[in-house]
Amino acid sequence: MIKKLKAVLAALAIGTASVASAADVTELNFGIIATEKAGALKQMWEPFLEDMGKSVGVKVNGFYATDYAGIIEAQRFNKVHIAWYGNKAAIDAVDRSNGEVFAQFVDLDGTPGYYSYLITHKDSAIKTLDQVLKNGKDYSFGIGDPSSTSGTLVPSYYVFTLNNLEPKTHFKVMRSSNHEGNFLAVLNKQVDIATSNSEMTEKMKEKSPEKLEQIRILWTSPLIPRDPLVWRKDLPADVKKKVQDFVTGYGKNDREKEILKNMYRLAGFKASTDAQLIPIRQLELFKDRKKIEADEHMSVADKKPKLDAIDAKLAILAKQK
Repeated sequence: MIKKLKAVLAALAIGTASVASAADVTELNFGIIATEKAGALKQMWEPFLEDMGKSVGVKVNGFYATDYAGIIEAQRFNKVHIAWYGNKAAIDAVDRSNGEVFAQFVDLDGTPGYYSYLITHKDSAIKTLDQVLKNGKDYSFGIGDPSSTSGTLVPSYYVFTLNNLEPKTHFKVMRSSNHEGNFLAVLNKQVDIATSNSEMTEKMKEKSPEKLEQIRILWTSPLIPRDPLVWRKDLPADVKKKVQDFVTGYGKNDREKEILKNMYRLAGFKASTDAQLIPIRQLELFKDRKKIEADEHMSVADKKPKLDAIDAKLAILAKQK
């Protein structure tokens, strides 16, 4: 993985080793997380990136890694300057890659978020979540990328952590893939159960409704905030302004509206900040706290400082809301 990432980063020859001023920025690399095959993502995103380049005044290149970590690391080493992330991955980008949230997706139908699902094939004998919780050793399970909010973090907490279960040991076998991969694995009966989300469902409803008819939703999560866009903090202020003006103003004519619609049914983007990540940070801490509480191999004395540290972090986050 590391060798592969280094090779990809080395191939990205751009003149922005240090972006101290706008004159230093000759190109921008825009990271696209791997929710499905790169070819499909390029088809969705390239028209938007071309328009961004024309508006900002520099070429904007799409950066399509095979997993979320590839985008996060590329942004860390200044080979990606702007990126689309899920909220969980955005936390890593903010904490490790000098990132900062500046915009957020806006749904075509105006909903403020989306949902994580557990799905199975409609022909499956699995009818309820209770069966999944009680009979895991009978089933194969498809989980999302480790940095995926709806594919991993949210279902891991609400379905498994709250029920004192660990997916890796609960199921007969567990495999990891992107949203498209997991959907197709269930469709083709390669796994019994998998994580998915409402974005994938809406896409299938429009493009392949006959495939969606083969899927049964076993569980639906609470609402998840829509995805953020994250830029490196050290981009020049005038470049940031051009980028944000373009992004938040995009979708003013029929052509742009159609491009956004193809990008996960978007109406556009609104300005945002790192504050949108607070609920997801809290969710990760709650997940960690629950695991410590349920650890039968740890003494009460050993648990206390760990739980106190988590509670202190939660208190800080509560004040930031």
